[in-house]
Amino acid sequence: MRGGTSRGLFFHQKDLPEDIRLRDRILLAAFGSPDPKQIDGLGGAVSVTSKAAIIGPPTAPDADVDYTFGQVSITRPLVDYKGNCGNISAAVGPFAIDEGLVEPVEPVTTVRIHNTNTNKIIVAHVPVKNGKADIEGDCEIAGVPGKWAPILIEFESPGGAVTGKLLPTGSLQDEIDLGEDGLYHVSIVDAANPLVFALAEEMGLTGRETPGEIDNDPRVSRILESIRSEACYRLGLVDSPLKATELSPAIPKVAFVAPSGSYRTAEGKLVEKDQMDFLARSMSMQKAHKSFAITGAVCTAVAASLPGTVVHRVARLHHQGKVTFGHPEGLITLEIEIRESGPSQFQIIKAAVERSARRIMDGSVYIPKKIFQEEKR
Repeated sequence: MRGGTSRGLFFHQKDLPEDIRLRDRILLAAFGSPDPKQIDGLGGAVSVTSKAAIIGPPTAPDADVDYTFGQVSITRPLVDYKGNCGNISAAVGPFAIDEGLVEPVEPVTTVRIHNTNTNKIIVAHVPVKNGKADIEGDCEIAGVPGKWAPILIEFESPGGAVTGKLLPTGSLQDEIDLGEDGLYHVSIVDAANPLVFALAEEMGLTGRETPGEIDNDPRVSRILESIRSEACYRLGLVDSPLKATELSPAIPKVAFVAPSGSYRTAEGKLVEKDQMDFLARSMSMQKAHKSFAITGAVCTAVAASLPGTVVHRVARLHHQGKVTFGHPEGLITLEIEIRESGPSQFQIIKAAVERSARRIMDGSVYIPKKIFQEEKR
């Protein structure tokens, strides 16, 4: 299924083994990992198409389904479950409806999704027609061709999704000293997924860079992964920054931000300065993201709304409760509801964003017998 600007393989929980090690071997084989081309599986050889969703009965009392997300590494035998994917989340509601896990209600079915990675509830409002998820509509998403039915997804209380704290270090802004590579002012925020934000100007960047320009600059790629690795260590996800790339390549994510500025997308579309509040570029599995992850967008919008973060420093917010920023494929707008409970104390009530999704195919994926035989050995 496509969900937003990502694509993934959706599995019923009952169709996979309970043994997590065997399950991961099956997922890796289904995608064709590890292999940079994923030639022997269904992966698309980029991080946004190497994602798995496992859907099962709800274990939370206020949910309709459980949803477990797995980021399947392309080059390593690893399935990372540390965080969630917001784009893939957008396809969970349609999957649950079409598979008979949720009773369809026309014209819109509300599906309460329990994301087991973060133990958070995501509410999807899915258009329905003739008992199935409707895909026809006028929703346009930067990075997705065509127009589709809009799916509104709301992240309830997204703060502290992975670490348990909105501000995991207790600070709105921190410093990361990379020695010869420089000193960087960053903000580490955990909302829907943890992100570490850096300032484009401190890396000699403008925020208008294309994914290709970022990936082809070894210095920038090195600095961004070093910042991410240090943040990973400070979050307690690894016992050394040197282990972050291997053991936690997907979480936290890293992004850099800059004041708004006009630029052109990969398709040549002009995005005007006054259409946005600021610019942002992010990384996914050590490569520049072609657009922007939705959980990352939620965290970015939340960070922009918190006075004292580096994101808030560059942002010029035009509308109360709404945040719009520019990424490589265009613009994204999110609605954010925040309550301030004290000095530097914030409660994120919810974050909402419009996505689209559709089923691309269904069927069987064949797993070599040796996957099971190796597990027995």
